[in-house]
Amino acid sequence: MSDATTPLTKTAFTPATHTTPPARFSHGVRKGNILQVAGQVGFLPAVEGRAPTPAGPTLREQTLQTLANVKAILEEAGAGWDDVMMMRVYLTDTGHFAELNEIYDQYFAEQDLQAPPAARTTVYVGLPEGLLVEIDALAVLG
Repeated sequence: MSDATTPLTKTAFTPATHTTPPARFSHGVRKGNILQVAGQVGFLPAVEGRAPTPAGPTLREQTLQTLANVKAILEEAGAGWDDVMMMRVYLTDTGHFAELNEIYDQYFAEQDLQAPPAARTTVYVGLPEGLLVEIDALAVLG
C-alpha cells in the first residue's frame, strides 16, 4: 500500500502463453489495484518460432480462446474474473451478436462469479484477416 508521497509502481504482464507484443505495448498493465488488459484475440498459446495462429475459424473457437487469453493475463497479475469491472468486446460482423451473447452467457455461467462485469460490444472491422473478436478488460483488485 502506498501513501500520497510514494508513487505507485506500474507493472507490465505478458504470460508465457502469449507472444511478445509486436510494438511497444503490454498485454496487461497494473498500477496499484487497477489492471488494464489490452485487447486480446483468439490466438492459440505461443509456440517459439511460429507465427500467432487463430484457435479456429469459428466465432465460438475464437471467443473461448480470447477469454482464455484475457484470463491468463488476469491471473498473471493476481486477478480473476470477479475483479473485472468492465469488458469491451469488438466483433467484425453484426451478425455475430446473438452467437456471442450465447457463448458469453455460457462461459460466465461456468465461472461462478459473484456478479458479471459490465460489458460493451461494438462492431469493428479493423481486426487482422481471419480474426472475428477482440476483448479487453479493466479490473480493480482488492
